[in-house]
Amino acid sequence: MRIYNKTKDTEGIVTAWEEAVRLRDMITKEAEERMRILAFRKKHGDQATEEAFHISRSTLFRWQKILDDGNGKLVTLVPRSTAPKTVRKRVIPEEVERLIVNERKNERVGKEKLSRLLKDDGIGAIPPSTVGRMLHDLKEAGKLPHLKTYSLHGKTGRMIEKKTKKQTKKLRSTGHAGGLVKADTVVRFKNGIKRYILTAIDIESEFAFAYAYVSHGSFAAADFMRLFKEVAPVSMTHVQTDNGSEFGFHFEAYCAEEDIIHFHCYPRSPKMNAEVERFNRTLSEAFIERNRHLLAYDIEEFNHRMMAWLLWYNARRPHWSIGLISPLRYICNKLTEPESHMLWTSTRG
Repeated sequence: MRIYNKTKDTEGIVTAWEEAVRLRDMITKEAEERMRILAFRKKHGDQATEEAFHISRSTLFRWQKILDDGNGKLVTLVPRSTAPKTVRKRVIPEEVERLIVNERKNERVGKEKLSRLLKDDGIGAIPPSTVGRMLHDLKEAGKLPHLKTYSLHGKTGRMIEKKTKKQTKKLRSTGHAGGLVKADTVVRFKNGIKRYILTAIDIESEFAFAYAYVSHGSFAAADFMRLFKEVAPVSMTHVQTDNGSEFGFHFEAYCAEEDIIHFHCYPRSPKMNAEVERFNRTLSEAFIERNRHLLAYDIEEFNHRMMAWLLWYNARRPHWSIGLISPLRYICNKLTEPESHMLWTSTRG
């Protein structure tokens, strides 16, 4: 079937269509309501309109005048912005600006202290809130001196400028329990040799795991979580750590890859990781202190013996918090009958 376009070759049709669409989008419900009220006024009069819609006569006259001046176009009744066209700008006196800039050359003096200095020098009693807004304006104008801090590089002996890093907002746990694992790092020295034992514990079942590394990097932490997920018979959907550097880059990448939500503790708040901190104490007293020599000089043998201790801890040792049974028994007791049958060993002779 052939389609015939009536508007073909019509000059200005596209512009007219775009203008119609623009006006359609500009017309709001408030404009339509105002037009309906004006139509009611034209039919029933001013008094009835005031009683029905609770709108003053002056407002009705103002709306009608706007509509008449706009040749009856509905778009003219769209409410306009009530913001003032000219806004007062804050003017900072020269003596105030001079004092603020001079005092900020050597130290980052705050608004309260600057307010006090302005008063002591007889310039004026300016409240700290106003001084704070002045500081913001001067900073935006680039008039405040930029104080740089330097640190001495240990290897090269050069002075390096410290640059502030943009802080990213970290997730915090809000009482989450299911599938939550808490992880931490234990640091030990032996004859000047530094070793790191990464630890983790499942909050619900108290199933714990640990592994020693010679490195403190995030790659080791990611490897540790990979090992924990392989050996732990629990579903790990969330992990909570402190703000250590080992729980950064590669660790974050592993969590994102495995769809594990990573929570952070608040700074200087070890109580948020109380469970893994308590496990660290048990591990340290029962195993690490007795095998410090292996930890320093034969880390593979240390890990081998620690696996045997962890088997006893998870499969044999009773725990008060789960009813004086072992973590593995607690996990098995929660399995359904079909899941238990899946874990039976084959008995065919």
